[in-house]
Amino acid sequence: MEELRIKDKQKYLSTNYPFTDIPKLTDTKKCIYCNSVIVVGEYKVFKSDSGFEYICCPEAPKCKGTVIDWINNN
Repeated sequence: MEELRIKDKQKYLSTNYPFTDIPKLTDTKKCIYCNSVIVVGEYKVFKSDSGFEYICCPEAPKCKGTVIDWINNN
């Protein structure tokens, strides 16, 4: 997979976030894959060989978590 550099992270998130409540870049979440508390704006995007783009944990590629592995950090 190839890491993509995203210039406007809020716009990318607003367009590609798979759920209805789009977080702010300053929000924190917990990645249940690696158990890290993350700042949403530090996410990474990877593109697969088939062209699908994954919004990933900032700890990627060490962590294999994607946006579906993020929960509210309350």
